Amino acid sequence: MKTHSHIPSAKRLLRTLNGEALWPPPMWLMRQAGRFLPEFRAMRAKADFMTRCMTPDIATELTLQPIRRFGMDGAILFSDILILPWAMGQSLDFVAGTGPVLGAIRTAQDLDKLDAGMIAEKTAPVLETLTRLRGILDGPDSIGAAAPGSTTLMGFTGSPFTVACYMVEGGGSKEFAQTRRMAFAEPALFDRLIDLLTTTTADYLCAQVEAGAEAVMLFDSWAGLLPPSQFRRHVIEPTRQIVAALKARYPHVRVVGFPRLGGVMVAEYARQTGVDVVALDTGADIAQIRPLLPAGVGIQGNLDPISVLAGGEAMRAEARAICHAGRGLPHVFNLGHGVLPETPVEHVEDLVRIVREGA
Repeated sequence: MKTHSHIPSAKRLLRTLNGEALWPPPMWLMRQAGRFLPEFRAMRAKADFMTRCMTPDIATELTLQPIRRFGMDGAILFSDILILPWAMGQSLDFVAGTGPVLGAIRTAQDLDKLDAGMIAEKTAPVLETLTRLRGILDGPDSIGAAAPGSTTLMGFTGSPFTVACYMVEGGGSKEFAQTRRMAFAEPALFDRLIDLLTTTTADYLCAQVEAGAEAVMLFDSWAGLLPPSQFRRHVIEPTRQIVAALKARYPHVRVVGFPRLGGVMVAEYARQTGVDVVALDTGADIAQIRPLLPAGVGIQGNLDPISVLAGGEAMRAEARAICHAGRGLPHVFNLGHGVLPETPVEHVEDLVRIVREGA
C-alpha cells in the first residue's frame, strides 16, 4: 500500500493508516474523550448526552480535550453509534445507569416507519463539528500538547450488525438474543434492516469525509456474538459493501474496522472487507494474527483497558509488549476497548510517555 504524497508528513497516524510502519507507533485511545477526564465531567454536568453530541461547540470541545492534554495522534469525533437510527426517526433516550433506550424494531411495520430521508438534516450538526475540527486541527495554532497540523481527524459509525443489535433489542444487552433470533427466524426482515443500515452507513461516512474526516472507523462491537455463517453474512458482507462505496467516492480515505471479539474470523474479515487497518480487541494476540493478515493491512490495538486502570509496571510491560509485537507492521497503538471512566489521568499520561519513548 503506497503512501499518498499529499499527506503531510507530520500526521503520523495518517501515514500509518496508509501503510507505513513507524516507530514508535502513532497512538490514540478509544473513548479518549470520556469520563476519566475532569474537563469532560465538567462539560457533562452542563448538558445531557444527546445535546453534547448535537451541539457543535460542545462536541468540538470534547473531541479536542484529549488532544490538548495528551497530544494524541488521532482526534476521533465525539458522537455515538446510535445517531444514525435516531436520525431515521427511531426513538432514543440515554438513561442514567441504564444506557441507551430505543423503541424496539421487531416487525416489518416498525421498520417501515424509519425514514432515511431525514438523515442529512438531522446529522448536519455532527458534520458541522467535523468541519470545525478540521479547521482547528490543521490551523496555524498548536492544540495544547499537539503540534499544529499533526493530528489526524477521524470520523466513525457503528457497523450495521452492532447498530441493528440496539435497534432490535431496544437497548443494551449481554446476549442480544432478540436480534440474533430475528437473524435466524426472520432472515428476510433482518436482511432488510441490515441492507438499510449498510446503505445509510456508507452515505453517512461519505458525508463525514466531505465534512473533513481524514479517516473513518467502523465499530462492530458485538460481531463476536455471531457464528461464522452469520458473521460472514451480517459483519463481513455489509462492511465490504460500505468500504467499497466509500472508496469509490473517496479512494484516499482510510478505513479502520473493529470486529470486536471476532476471534479467528478477524483474518477473513481483513481479507474480504477491504479495510486498511483491523482493530483488535483485548483478547487477540498480535503475534498470532500478523501472519494471517493480507499484505498491506495494518493493525490497531490492543492494550487491556483494565491494565490502564491498574497502571504501574504491569501496564508498562503490556504496552511495551504490544508495541514490539506490532513493530515492522503498520501499527496504531490503542486499547482493546474504551478507556474506563475510573481510570486515573496519570495512568494515561504514563501510557502515552511509554509508547512515545518507543517502549
